[in-house]
Order: sequence, then structure tokens, then C-alpha cells
Amino acid sequence: MKLPRRTILKMLPLSAIPASQLAASTSEQLCLGQGTICGEVTQSTALLQTRLTSATELDANGDLPGANGVVCFEWSTEADFGVAQCTPFQAASDAQDFIVRAELTTLKPNTTHYYRTVFGRSEKSVKPGPVCSFKTLPAERADTPVRFIVGSCMNYNKFMLGKNGRASGPETATEEDKRLGFPSFESMLKLNPDFFIGTGDIVYYDHPLRVAKTVPQLRLCWHEQFRFPRLIEFFRRVPTYWSKDDHDFRFNESDNTSDELPLPKTGIDIFREQLPITAPGVDKRTYRTHRVGKHLQIWLTEGRDYRSPNGMADGPEKSLWGTEQREWLKTTLKASDAKWKIIISPTPMVGPDDKKKIDNHADISGFRHEADAFFAWLKESKIDNLKLVCGDRHWQYHSIHPSGIEEFACGALNDENSRMGVAPGAKNGSDPEARIKQPFTSATPLGGFLQITAAEQLTLEHFDSRGNSLNRVTR
Repeated sequence: MKLPRRTILKMLPLSAIPASQLAASTSEQLCLGQGTICGEVTQSTALLQTRLTSATELDANGDLPGANGVVCFEWSTEADFGVAQCTPFQAASDAQDFIVRAELTTLKPNTTHYYRTVFGRSEKSVKPGPVCSFKTLPAERADTPVRFIVGSCMNYNKFMLGKNGRASGPETATEEDKRLGFPSFESMLKLNPDFFIGTGDIVYYDHPLRVAKTVPQLRLCWHEQFRFPRLIEFFRRVPTYWSKDDHDFRFNESDNTSDELPLPKTGIDIFREQLPITAPGVDKRTYRTHRVGKHLQIWLTEGRDYRSPNGMADGPEKSLWGTEQREWLKTTLKASDAKWKIIISPTPMVGPDDKKKIDNHADISGFRHEADAFFAWLKESKIDNLKLVCGDRHWQYHSIHPSGIEEFACGALNDENSRMGVAPGAKNGSDPEARIKQPFTSATPLGGFLQITAAEQLTLEHFDSRGNSLNRVTR
């Protein structure tokens, strides 16, 4: 029986494709204007994603238009692709915003894999893109140190426009920075992390100067940001995991109750479209856990899809997570024998936060009952060595809840989106009685990120956007 052409291509190394097909034969430009990105790496699987574009610079409308074509991914454990495999070709079309995603399976744990996008107008006219790489997670019992970075709150308009873009923090972006992208990504790459976690507010749909409501407008927010050279270079080398918060879901403090655009389903669908979170054609939940070697297990929570209305009176029936996610979280925490357990949440559970807010676990009129009940359950169940990491807040801190639970806020990735924090005991805060202890908080408004190293010891370290260490905690 003659195999279908797509099946043959999946089995063949790229070297088996005639050299004449490795050069684009069209006068119209075809580019990888947003680079290539790897997501949801496990011990044996990974998602690869790219978007075909007709240029590498924004057009007169501030967008990066997509382009029709075909894509496959060539991958190997050898840097020279001496022995390589290819995924089947897929069409890049307007229906998926010209994004192509493929899942690799049966990979080896703790192994560096090299990959590149093979793309063209047709399967008869393709060329390879830049070589990228990722490392699979170590096996469950492997005594392998792991280093990763958590970041949040990248505000494009504040970064590009400064005070004219309503920047809340210092304007430090130079003209070169505005061409290359957020300095944090250059600083993070120098630290050579095993992976990166973007925990919400990856883009802002609701900036006052430009509110995105329609699908094309929402997509533009992703195009303009992910075309930056610093982001392309970072994601070429560092695999990713992603969660959403309010600004990259709908709008500030959004839940699922109003008819204001974008609608909840649109926000959910676009987030899954733009980032490699689920395999093609797979509709699975976006809260998940990953075991990362002997010492570490991480949990990524979903804070928007299942929440009760923000305005609902707080109490046992009000939930930010939803019953199913909360029970899953408890079950998987109890089942884990990892030494270090880290819950990475788009929003804070400890804080303090602003008194006026009502959309997270730390807020007085928000979802505090669920948080307090969860902290009590942790103590009752003797879940030890658990740390909380959160995004959302535009300042960095290390806070300790009265129950002893520690929370580390990663802060905003760019300086222009930073602000001063809310201290324990502040009358305008969610902890007016100063019950929370806070060993560290940002002394001045600064962007930055949080690096975590897990081995026999756990080290959590705050950095500013230029790569300077600000705070280091080892347990």
C-alpha cells in the first residue's frame, strides 16, 4: 500500500527533501515574524508553535499581518539534525490566525531537543527557519536541580509610550529597547532558565488608549508584542507555560457575568489560540500540574474560567477556582511526594492588596473565605514545604500569611507598568490590622521577575528588569 504523502514526510528527515525545495520560490515575502515558541514541556511531550507572517515589522495599522502557507517542524536530539524527524505539514490559514501548532511525543526525559520550522507557500517550496531548542523535564525520581523564571504583567502601551501611555512606573525604555522589546527578556535569558512561566496579563486588551473588543483587535495585541526580537530570541531557547488573568481574558477585574465585549468564550478561545497550552484539536482544562524531577512539583491554576461573580457576597458558596478545580488541587497536593510544592497563581492569595479590589483571594470583599479555608486545609492535611507564587500585582514582595504560608509576587515585567506596593497595616490595603508579615517588598517602582531554583534546597530570588538581584530567600 502506498503511504499518504503526509505520513511519509512525518517519517523522513529534512535531508530527504530535495534541496531544490528548501528555498522559497515566490516573490511575495513569507516570514516567521513572531518566531517560534515551545510550550507545555513534560518528560516525554512538547508543543511547538509558529505563525506565518508577510513581514517582520508592524504595518501602518500597527499589526503584523499573517500569511498563507504550510508548516512542519523538524526536530532532533542532535544539534546538526544528523538524525531528525518531521511532523506532518499543516496549513497556516486565517481561521487560526495563521498559527500552526504540533505536538511532539515519545521524547526522552531531561534531554535537549533541537527543532526548526520548515515553511513555504506549498510543500514543494519550503525553507528551514532558525534552530531552536528546549529541554524536557527530568524524570520523576531524577535528582536534578531545576531553575525557572516566573513573570507577569507586560504592558505594551506603557512600555512604548511612557507617560503618554499612562505609565505608572519610571520611564526607562530607550529607543533601542522599544525596537528590541522588554529588557527583562534579555536579563532572563542570561540566567539560562530551564523554562519560563507567564502567569497572566501577558497582553492588555483594555488599555485606555486602545480598547480591544473584536477578534482582530484582540489578535493584534499578541502580534505587536510577540514580534519583539528579544522575545523571539528568548522563546527560541526557553520553553514556556502560560496562565491568563483579567487583562488577557477580557478587561480589568473581569468575571463571566457581563455582556461587555470581549465575551468570556472569546477571551478563553483567543488565549488558547495564541499560546501553546493545548495540543491541536484538544479541548482540555487549563489548570494542571507538572512533576519536575525528584524535588519539585508545580501547579498552575485557572483563575477566570470557573469563578463566581466578583460582586457575590463572600462565603462558602463563593469560589475563584470552582469546586472541581479546588478538589483537584487538594487531591493532587495530597498525592504528591515532591519535597517542594509550588502553586503558581495569576492572582495573590496572601497580599496585601488594595482595599478597593474584590477579584482575588487576598481581597476583603473578594474570595478570602476560600483562601482561608484552603490554608486551614493545608495545615490540617499536613501539606508541608508549599509556597505560593503570584502575578497580577505590579510590585514584588515576599509575604507570610498568619498561617505561615509564604507568597512571592513576581511583579510586572516592565518598569513602566510597575508601582509601589501596599504594606501590611496600610489603611488603604487588604490587611489593615497588619496580620501579614512582609520580609521584602519593592523599595521603589521597578519591573522585574522571580527566579526559582529547586534542589534539596529551594531558592527564590527577585530580580529587576536589568538583571540585578534584589532579594534572595533559601529554604
